[in-house]
Amino acid sequence: MKGKKILVVGSSNTDMVIMTDHFPSPGETVLGGRFLINAGGKGANQAVAAARLGGKVTFVGKIGNDIFGKQAVQQLESEGIQVDFVTIDPENPSGVALITVDSKGENSIVVASGSNGTLSPSDFDQAIAELDETEFVLVQLEIPIPTVEYISRQATQKQKKVVLNPAPATKLSDELLKNLYLITPNETEAELLTGIKVTDEESALKAATVLHDHGVEIVIITMGATGAFLLANGKSEIIKAPKVEAVDTTAAGDTFNGALVVALAEGKTIQEAIAFANKAASISVTRIGAQSSVPFRKELLN
Repeated sequence: MKGKKILVVGSSNTDMVIMTDHFPSPGETVLGGRFLINAGGKGANQAVAAARLGGKVTFVGKIGNDIFGKQAVQQLESEGIQVDFVTIDPENPSGVALITVDSKGENSIVVASGSNGTLSPSDFDQAIAELDETEFVLVQLEIPIPTVEYISRQATQKQKKVVLNPAPATKLSDELLKNLYLITPNETEAELLTGIKVTDEESALKAATVLHDHGVEIVIITMGATGAFLLANGKSEIIKAPKVEAVDTTAAGDTFNGALVVALAEGKTIQEAIAFANKAASISVTRIGAQSSVPFRKELLN
């Protein structure tokens, strides 16, 4: 049974992926193996994850007037995602990401933001009526920070719950943090946001407490194969992830965030939602690609 509508605002990219034995050092050329072109972008990835896992999703984003953008919108539509509020930038190309994946499944990514970098508050205003039917707004940082701040203010004023995946990592204002219901940094992002290096449960608690003290109601620090650290209602715990053999971690965080919001929109407890998200993310890392690696709801029932 579907929960309340989920509004995802963020980037859409085309991912160009090369599999290789190891990452090149500066000045080094490495002969890679398999080459793939996949639909990606943190916003679009999270929208697809939410839709495949049972959410009713509307996506707000910006594309260029080019084949990459048109294909991205077609892909989102094929997932059952509402795309009425994806606007076209006539001057900038659609976003592109160059991704290298090594033999351990780790990835190195360079993104050319293109049209994602011009997503403005006025673009979001076209979808503002959607907030009336939405409980959760999911945002990331591959779009301009002023736009993220604006979205968070508007949503909070309407008493909607803003979930921020603070990736790629950057400093955030106190104003933005106080308008967040939930934040989901990984260890690297948590360190950049708080100045505290996250290596274990004790350091995760210190970092999470800093974010909570800045006004974020719930803090989840994703810790890879370890699972996810949760600070909520004055209590903390680590919710472990299933053990799998990773092939490609490219969209694991996006899968986690999309799944998390779906579960919360369905009324699951935060612990149940994290367990659901951990399971979805653990499946995604066993597959190559971004959106192509995201599991469907039925796969989590096995």
